[in-house]
Order: sequence, then structure tokens, then C-alpha cells
Amino acid sequence: MTGAIVWLRDDLRLADNPALRAGIDHGGDLTVVHVLDDQSEGIRPLGGAAKWWLHQSLTSLDADLRQRGSRLVLRRGAAPDVIDQLVADTGADGVYWNRRYGPVEREIDAGIKAALTDRGIAAHSFAASLLWEPWTVLNGSGEAYKVFTPFWRAAQAMPEPRHPLPKPRTLPDPSSATGDDLADWALLPTSPDWAGGLRDAWTPGEHGAAKLLEDFVEHALEDYDQRDEPAMAATSDLSPHLRWGEISPYQVWHRLHGKLEPHQRQQAPAFLRQLAWREFNWHEYFHCEQLAMVNVRREFDAFPWRDAPEDELQRWYHGTTGFDLVDAGMRELWSSGAMHNRVRLATASFLVKNMLVDWRIGEQWFWDTLVDADPANNAGNWQWVAGSGFDAAPYFRVFNPDRQLERFDKHREYVRRWVPADEERPEPMLDLRETRQRALDAYDRMRRA
Repeated sequence: MTGAIVWLRDDLRLADNPALRAGIDHGGDLTVVHVLDDQSEGIRPLGGAAKWWLHQSLTSLDADLRQRGSRLVLRRGAAPDVIDQLVADTGADGVYWNRRYGPVEREIDAGIKAALTDRGIAAHSFAASLLWEPWTVLNGSGEAYKVFTPFWRAAQAMPEPRHPLPKPRTLPDPSSATGDDLADWALLPTSPDWAGGLRDAWTPGEHGAAKLLEDFVEHALEDYDQRDEPAMAATSDLSPHLRWGEISPYQVWHRLHGKLEPHQRQQAPAFLRQLAWREFNWHEYFHCEQLAMVNVRREFDAFPWRDAPEDELQRWYHGTTGFDLVDAGMRELWSSGAMHNRVRLATASFLVKNMLVDWRIGEQWFWDTLVDADPANNAGNWQWVAGSGFDAAPYFRVFNPDRQLERFDKHREYVRRWVPADEERPEPMLDLRETRQRALDAYDRMRRA
């Protein structure tokens, strides 16, 4: 045996990393590589906030590897070409990775595995980012579940998810393979540097993820029943760490099934249900190609979206709509790269139903500005709001942002955090009642069509 390559993608951690464990067990030199593939056809380029997070996460991962006698090799290009060249450079006779579930990524990985196997090189992939892989949770007809509740019921009846793998204390010697300088990838914003709010809000990397999970369990889980109130510290904030694989769902699952106080244990099922919604979106993505571009419910292809003027879109993008909850949410997004989930629903509904703007425009804006934007959750949740996806909200359900504000932020603590009280506010850009009726009329026209 001459050595192994471990190809990391959205699994930027050492703990509970089956591919890394396989590479260690393989024997010989170990090359740990991350490939920035922005060249393969069909691969969606990362948004600006995601690039910032990736830079920080790779920096953290490289430091962890170096503490254990290894290092992270960075290479950029089409993944089949990069992996082929890396095998030639290292003489590796084994390549290991954790599975991806998007249609383009699956095709790329299958091609690489076939090419390596034909050359007598061991090539193995592992389950690491989902508790239940998409082909394992199917209904009685062998098809994907299209409604969340029966999906969740079926998933709970599956064998218990495996226990997390421990973090390796040491790693084999690295190969002599060279890589790119991370700075040369130009992932960080410079002109201007708009990432100050992201730096203040987040600590990317495996250590930050582990700390957040423990802080949530110890200090916030008991208040999880107040998770819809955006001013409350009642959510986990783990979403970007899960998106980049700095923590695995197996680690989260078993921590929530581990030692808990009675007041914590009461809220654990509700939190795990939200973790399962993430899985449901990934199952939808696996079974529905081009989730960010094509309506799952094809009748929505006939929906009469407005061609909104650019100035209207800019008011939504930057939080100057004149509706306090929408504006606070969009400003939180622009500053921190995140938005409270309840507020995401209100801002998305406002765009799709009150402004009558195609959900794909909102999905693209969130893709560029969210640190936790992934192709399944981002697109799946936008299709849920629009009514065009799996188990979607009925189109006639329109989130009134003023009522949402009164219900979930009645003391305006969240709004004041993002919209200063002394700021001169613009007039509301639309009439909620009239635009709600316009949306319902448009829905009726679609159904008749």
C-alpha cells in the first residue's frame, strides 16, 4: 500500500468522519484534500456569504490537521481532473470520500469512482451528512414521501442512526503533494469588505460547532418551545455548521438522545423534528433534479408571476419595504448572513405572495447572502413557501408580516435590534389586503389554466 487520499467536501471536520477513518485505516501516507470545483458543468457557484464561511472553515480545519501531524491540501478545478492528477502526484492506491446527494454531484462522484476502480485503485464512499439516505426511506409503493409527517414517522421506525466516530488523536504522515494557497482563491470580500457582521456573529469550524451544540443543550434547549420568537435565544444556530459538515447530524442526534435533564428532554423531540425537516429537504432534492430552478408541482409553471421593477426588488433586498418585521429580517440577513426561521417565512411570503415575485428570485438572493445556504434546504424551503414543492404550504396561506410581528415580537425587541427606533421609516410599499387578494386571484387563474 502506498497511501490514501481523503477527499473532503461539505464534511469539514475530523470527528465522525467515515471517509477520514477509512483513509487512516488504509495505511501509508495520507493526503487530505479539499477541491474547489467551480468548473464542472452544472455545479452551482457558491454565494458570497458561503465563500466567506468556506475560507474560515478551511483555515480552521487545516489548523486541526496540523496539530495532528497532517495538513490540508487545496486544489481548484474540475474534480475528476483534480483527483486524477492528485493520484498521479501521490501514487495513492485508495481514495475515500463521504457521499453527496445532488444529481450533478452524484454523477461526478460515480464517474470518478468508476475511473479509479478500472485502474485498480480502491474508491469508497460513506454516509456522513444524512441520518437516512434518500433511497432508504420510501413509502409502501417504493417512492419518495411527498409529505413530511409520514416521512418522519417512517424515519423514526428505521434502525437507530449509527453512533458518531471519535476524533482521531493522531494522523498518518502526509504525502508530499502540494496545493494552492487559500488566499489565492479570493473567497473573502475586499472591495468593499462587507463581512464585518459575519465575523461578529460566527465562529466557523468544528470547534465552534461543538461549542454551539453544547451551549444550546445546556442553556437554550429548555426554551425551545419559544423558538418562533426571534428575540429569544431559543434556537441552536447550528444550521451553517451542518451545511458545511463541521458537525454531523449523527453527533446532534445522539447528543439529543444522550444525558439530558428532564426540562431539556421535554423539548428534544421538537428539535429533532426540525433536524428531520432538513433530511426531508435533502430527500426532495435527491428525487427532484434542479430543485432551485424547476417547480416540483409542475402546475406552478403556469403561475402568473409579476415582472417586478428593480426598485421594488431593491427595497426587499435591503429592508426598506416599510414593514418592520420584513425589514428587520432582511437587514439581519445582510449583516449576519442568517435570519431567524420564523422571519424567513414572513420575508419569503411577502416577496412571493404580496409582491407576486417568482420564488426563484428570492432563492437566489438567499443563496448569495446566507452562510447556511445549501441546495436542498434553501430551494426546498422557498418552494414550500411558494406552494410549489413537496408538502408545501397552501398557496392561499399568506403570512401577514404585521400580524406575525404582533404575535412573535410584540415588544419589538427583535425589530429594534435591526431597525433603529429613531430611523425615519419609509411608507409601506404595498397594501397587504389588496396584494393578498391579488395573489389569491393569480392562484385561481393558475388552477383554471
